[in-house]
Amino acid sequence: MPETPVALLHGVGLDSTMWGPVRDALGRESVAIDLPGHGRQAALTGPVSLAELAQDVLDRLPARSHLVGFSLGALIAQHIARFHPDRVETLTCVSSVCRRTDAESGAVLARLSAAERDFPGTVEASIDRWYSGTSVPESVVEATRRTLAANDVGSFVHAYRVFAVGDAVIGPELGRITVPTLAITGELDPGSTPEMTERLAAAIPGARPVVVPGARHMLPVQEPDYLAKAINEFIQELKGGPA
Repeated sequence: MPETPVALLHGVGLDSTMWGPVRDALGRESVAIDLPGHGRQAALTGPVSLAELAQDVLDRLPARSHLVGFSLGALIAQHIARFHPDRVETLTCVSSVCRRTDAESGAVLARLSAAERDFPGTVEASIDRWYSGTSVPESVVEATRRTLAANDVGSFVHAYRVFAVGDAVIGPELGRITVPTLAITGELDPGSTPEMTERLAAAIPGARPVVVPGARHMLPVQEPDYLAKAINEFIQELKGGPA
């Protein structure tokens, strides 16, 4: 029987190429999907909902997958796991927000407003928030900067608005997710905090939280080997075999 592939969903303003090091480290069949409005997909030209993004992605996913979502991709993955569990063998939420507090919601809405006023400033603020203090090579940081800067600004804002409010949309549904779930984030992630990962694991029945020491938001880029090992061990454990 063919092996179930790993399907990887990126975050706002990025594209499927961010998963290259993780795919190499996984050592198993995988596919990385460009979210609507990103990469090779057409720009978003109007407001869009989390459900609409999820349906678009679902139409391009393998029939069944180990679904891995990062940041906005994690919210989309949660929506798919909740409403289409037959398509998801396991769910891994990487650097995911969860049930933001009023203060946390205020902070992300302020970043959304800033993106509308000053997109270049948003790019630089994101790079600083994601990579400051890490040992990620400057060439990799610069590649992320180029990807962010190349976004259609209107499309980025439409996607970012879903990221800003999507946790409130999927939050009430988390307790109805039935697929095995891993929630993993970086110890030093200022936006998708360890506390949020604990909230997520508490909300989804049987979910397991993992916090990666020293990692910031771009966990798949900063610690691809660690993340790939966590995903592989999670999958293998559920199969009942050695990690």
